Amino acid sequence: MIKLDPFYPILPDTAWLARLLPQGIKLVQLRIKDQGPDTLRTEIGKAVALCKGYDCRLVINDYWREAIEAKASFVHLGQEDLAAADLNAIRKAGIRIGVSTHSHEELDKALSADADYVALGPIYATTLKAMNFAPQGLPRLAEWRARIRCPLVAIGGLTVARAKLALAAGADSVAVITDIVTDQAPESKAKNWIAATAPWRDLSTGCPQN
Repeated sequence: MIKLDPFYPILPDTAWLARLLPQGIKLVQLRIKDQGPDTLRTEIGKAVALCKGYDCRLVINDYWREAIEAKASFVHLGQEDLAAADLNAIRKAGIRIGVSTHSHEELDKALSADADYVALGPIYATTLKAMNFAPQGLPRLAEWRARIRCPLVAIGGLTVARAKLALAAGADSVAVITDIVTDQAPESKAKNWIAATAPWRDLSTGCPQN
């Protein structure tokens, strides 16, 4: 059975990992953008080593080939990446898969891929990037919870206060980017998140092993 920590920060590089892992983070995604292949491999390798040292589950965003090479244990795929990825190669390497969803059609694709977790977003409006989908809201989160057995991750526009609502609505974990990386004291903010999500830390839904 797999469990996800309820606090799931998404960070852009290993400098951020080195800064925040000592605060007690147990689940993190490395989302690297616009870097060359050498930098990608170096960063992913560093991230695997860092997270191993802090007993933190690392999820690599998109770059499944590099994740296999670095012996990572988890990748996160968007819908386009899911369609293009060699899922057999990923599974053969012993890597678990998380998948983004924004619609019923995308949820069906994630479930067909036997995703180890499903992410739904944006739950609230977000300014991080242009979105093709309107905010999903808490009712859609509850709907997804009723449809799936594997862990459910909420993402998009989340603050500490909103995260508690998302967790109460059925999310097992809440992914956050902006509220951490734009804060003037991200270390303290991470500690606040860890404390705020503590009531859900032992309540995560499990998925059968593949």
